[in-house]
Amino acid sequence: MTIGFASRAAVSTCALCTTGLLVLAPAAAAADPGPPASLLFRPGTHVHPRPGAPEVPDLSARAWLVADARTGEVLAAHDAHRKLAPASTLKTLFAITVLPILPAGIQHRVTAEELADIGPGSSLVGVAEDRTYRVSDLWNGVFLSSGNDAVRVLAALSGGWRATAQRMQAKARALGARDTRVKSPDGYDAPGQVSSAYDLAVFGRAGLRNPEFARYCIREETRFPSPNGGFYRIVNTNRLLTGADGVEPYRGLVGIKNGYTSNAGNTLVAAARRDGQTLVATVLNPRSDDGLAVYEEARALLDWGFEAGGRVEPVGSLDALRAGLLRGPEAGSAAVPAARRDEPDRAVSWTIAGAALLGGVGTAVFLRLRWGPVPKD
Repeated sequence: MTIGFASRAAVSTCALCTTGLLVLAPAAAAADPGPPASLLFRPGTHVHPRPGAPEVPDLSARAWLVADARTGEVLAAHDAHRKLAPASTLKTLFAITVLPILPAGIQHRVTAEELADIGPGSSLVGVAEDRTYRVSDLWNGVFLSSGNDAVRVLAALSGGWRATAQRMQAKARALGARDTRVKSPDGYDAPGQVSSAYDLAVFGRAGLRNPEFARYCIREETRFPSPNGGFYRIVNTNRLLTGADGVEPYRGLVGIKNGYTSNAGNTLVAAARRDGQTLVATVLNPRSDDGLAVYEEARALLDWGFEAGGRVEPVGSLDALRAGLLRGPEAGSAAVPAARRDEPDRAVSWTIAGAALLGGVGTAVFLRLRWGPVPKD
């Protein structure tokens, strides 16, 4: 029997190492997607403990989720499909969409136009016009410094700002992330831009399957080209990884991405590996006055997930809403009404998906013919 908690008070009563380790085998398409997806659409906290299971931590976040990254099984969640501003955690979707089509060794001289329209107050890595960068430099700027300037240039290289947002939207739909609406690929606050704890976990899990993504998101520090020649040091802003500002580094952490905007509050997608198991956790907008609470609440979720392994029944699956996997009660009660409300979007997104696939493949072939194989960064 699944226990659904409608209030946080009730919760307390039940309460990259090496790249090879980070690349997770995709779940089989024919696998059972688990309990009905509709459960996670219900408000409150959901967990299905067996005897002896630890209590779920009492968190202040508006939404959170913890799942097994290999199987996609959701171990526990709170308001998993609540639509909230994602801040820079949306860069996980940007990365899984754009990384496959831009070889890391491409060198590009940045233009003023590519740096135009960066939102005021954006996090920046320091990309300068008329300076030449490798694509791998720009990705370091995205993953470590959350640089919206680096995102702008990478988006320009991959077809432009609007086209990149459309490809990201199509990618999200293909992965079954149906809560996400992409308006600004860097995660900067924009009217109508939302995601959810569920969707961000989907993106983080997909990212870990890409060796390049896995290498970037585990990197604690590196050098970044300075405008006047030479390099300067940049450090990952994910304090759960680096231990900055008094946050204790999390043992076994393998990334992934943190974020903050005034609208979204603090957000985090985190993944950790212990004893052969990889967990992914998302924490959105803790209501604690402590600005570092997002890291401590993610720590509590990951600790609980590792301790609860084998002692809880899954309450959902990160694969449940992927194309071709909808069936049974969830097809009628949860996903179909949402799809009907978005029917005009659906026709557009499938068109975009087809165009993005053809365009992405063509771009990748062209770039590899021109610049050769992707070097190791």
